[in-house]
Amino acid sequence: MANTSLPREQLIAQLVAAIGAKHVLHRREELMLYEYDASALDLAAPEIVAVPGSSAEVAAVVRIAAAAGWPIVARGAGTGLSGGSVPAAGGVVVSLARLDRVLRIDPAARLAVVQPGVINTDLSAAAAAHGLHFAPDPSSQRSSTIGGNAAENAGGPHCLKYGVTTNHILGASVVLADGSVAQLGGEAPDAPGYDLLGAFVGSEGTLGIATELTVRLTPNPESVRTFLAIYDEAIPGAGQGLDAAADSVSAIIAAGIVPAALEMLEGLGVRLVEEYIHAGYPTDARAVLLIEIDGLREELEAQAEQIAAICRAHGARELRAASDEEQRQKLWAGRKGALAACARLKPHYHIQDGVVPRSRLTELLRLTEEVAQRYQLDVVNIFHAGDGNLHPLLLFDLREHGARERAIAASEEILQACVAAGGTISGEHGIGLEKRDYMRWMFSDDDIGAMLQLRAVFDPRDVMNPCKQLPSGSSCADIKHARGAERAVAAGAWI
Repeated sequence: MANTSLPREQLIAQLVAAIGAKHVLHRREELMLYEYDASALDLAAPEIVAVPGSSAEVAAVVRIAAAAGWPIVARGAGTGLSGGSVPAAGGVVVSLARLDRVLRIDPAARLAVVQPGVINTDLSAAAAAHGLHFAPDPSSQRSSTIGGNAAENAGGPHCLKYGVTTNHILGASVVLADGSVAQLGGEAPDAPGYDLLGAFVGSEGTLGIATELTVRLTPNPESVRTFLAIYDEAIPGAGQGLDAAADSVSAIIAAGIVPAALEMLEGLGVRLVEEYIHAGYPTDARAVLLIEIDGLREELEAQAEQIAAICRAHGARELRAASDEEQRQKLWAGRKGALAACARLKPHYHIQDGVVPRSRLTELLRLTEEVAQRYQLDVVNIFHAGDGNLHPLLLFDLREHGARERAIAASEEILQACVAAGGTISGEHGIGLEKRDYMRWMFSDDDIGAMLQLRAVFDPRDVMNPCKQLPSGSSCADIKHARGAERAVAAGAWI
């Protein structure tokens, strides 16, 4: 963590001179919005928030703050789920909300140049006239930004077929830790030299701040088919419904079919989603699979028949096909509204995104249930089954004594089990503050040392989002979870 060398009031004055008084926030009531992200556990206040309106202004803010030795934390829409934009070390938050323009769409090259504050779905809406869209589709896509998607290397249901964000970023204009600007990648494919763009995407603001992004656009498919496969608690001759649904996932992939999306909802999650969204999910099901295929009409017919046969062979009670676009959107509204639906049961959550081999899905799902029961928590599993990306939601009420600590301890057990099963601690949410210390479960000291050396090349003074993503120096040792949320509730606040 950097040692500040300039008093706060002097830094405020310099930032005001650079970007204007109305774009420099420093009063307590102005800073409250920037204390948290969607992870719901971590809360830490910045000392200043700067809201630049151009690439040049971002560079000026970074140059001023870095010269003063202040920590710098980039922030998009604040929809992250690992504390990546929480200013755990205080300092200056650089909000990119004003950089929200689609600068150019090139339909012939199938690319767009955008500012980082562009909302995910707004980019697809802008590209729709050309028969194109931006494929990465996190569940927060109606509010999350392209810059945030790139920082966390976000995924989404349709990344099973189309890949996560890094597969769709072609270039980035990046403000480095000293305020200089570097161009990583570009419109031409296969640029020579080191793949610095690959290192930058997913670096969570620790290597710099993107002010322009060149992204790949994907043609809209000719046809889309969406199905809901339904599994009962017990299936005669096929065992348990949860096992049958998980086995169906592996069988579909093994048959050579790569769906655009292959999602699973099970047990309590199915009921909560249906009661909230009314998407058409059967509330008595042990598990449901939301399966979507896309491509040429002719190939989809054969794939649909194969999928139906596989699901029936594994004991699915029913395979419903969306009859029109309205019904398809309702099915997806259920899946993407799952987080909000869970608030009907408990007001707070701790969500994880460990990844395991598909063959270990059932084992890990049952473990989440056992762990949640032992820690006196409710758990909902709604996740990207096709690529083994689990999303256990541990539900609790922060007003209950010790609930936060139980949720954190339970999530640690689940993630340790994911690693032991040959998986990883994050598929798309990033590491941030929440899972920083868990990196040692997967990487040796030499591995982490090499990554810290790369980070130091970009940021030798350690001012860019310090204490995030990698275990680092003693100044960060005590910052594991920012405990402000618990203090706020104790003081009477409601989160």
